[in-house]
Amino acid sequence: PVNRFCAASKNRTGFLCNDRATCVPASQVCDRVSNCRNGEDEEEELCGDLPHNLPGHLVFRCSNPAFWIYADQRCNGMNDCGDCSDEMGSSATCPPCGPEWWSCSPVLYEYCSCVPRRLCRDGVQHCRSWSDEYIC
Repeated sequence: PVNRFCAASKNRTGFLCNDRATCVPASQVCDRVSNCRNGEDEEEELCGDLPHNLPGHLVFRCSNPAFWIYADQRCNGMNDCGDCSDEMGSSATCPPCGPEWWSCSPVLYEYCSCVPRRLCRDGVQHCRSWSDEYIC
């Protein structure tokens, strides 16, 4: 089988098109939009039975076996699995909050252990400790 692994922009996991030059971010595979010149990122043999037919490197399995996300959604700061296993789980192995994030215990389950710094001092509580309004 052809190795389809590649690193898309911002070092995100991707799918290598047949032209061996175009790298489609994992979450844009099987999204009903053809990103490869010949449309191989949307072919039925790849997209017919998600996630089973996808190459393993494109899939991240959440701690709840019933759920999966695209590999490039892991460690993106958002709670894509619904239980934060894609941000804080042992299999996620995410780095600590980056410079554009504030580390805290979020109030909203949309975030897991970091909130975007753009939400700091916006008059809305995003951290249990209110640190996003008083310290950040």
